[in-house]
Amino acid sequence: MVNVVEIRWHARGGQGAKTASELLAEAAFNTGKFVQGFPEYGPERMGAPITAFNRISDKKIRIHSNIYEPDYCVVLDETLIECVDLTAGLKESGAIVVNTSKTPDELRAEFKAELGGYKGKICTIDARVISEACLGRYFPNTPMLAAIIKVSGIMSDEVFLKDMETSLRSKFASKPEVVEGNMNAFKRAVSEVKGL
Repeated sequence: MVNVVEIRWHARGGQGAKTASELLAEAAFNTGKFVQGFPEYGPERMGAPITAFNRISDKKIRIHSNIYEPDYCVVLDETLIECVDLTAGLKESGAIVVNTSKTPDELRAEFKAELGGYKGKICTIDARVISEACLGRYFPNTPMLAAIIKVSGIMSDEVFLKDMETSLRSKFASKPEVVEGNMNAFKRAVSEVKGL
């Protein structure tokens, strides 16, 4: 399919990958794109590896399957590098975006075998530090959502931030602290992605 961006999310149950993929789909839809955002269901449980997907296109999407050759791979938990084949089908013109305190070069060196000689871009962001500082708890999906926006260029940072603020203000009208914390996490995340 021409003009389609495909993203595969890897996380552990409870880290919010499904929610992040749905928020990404909603934000892209609000810019006039055609979208899909869906999880792959299996024996998911808290802490077990899970997968979610996004397709974003300028034209109608007529494919309704999992994504086997993604442009981008988002990893919410660094420990998954050792148990999930992140590079399976991954296009080298895209990128892997990993939640870690390591730099892209450190990650590539430490997980050389697991990354199978992947020559594409590897970007990192410390979603734990950002979410704990901005939200008071560990919610890796919020910074990782902003990171994939930054890395993929699906939309501009400004459009994304404006859409997220509108959406959050609508959903959490009675909890302005939730809006402020999430917006701070989004803003910090788009400026702290390493490896661009």
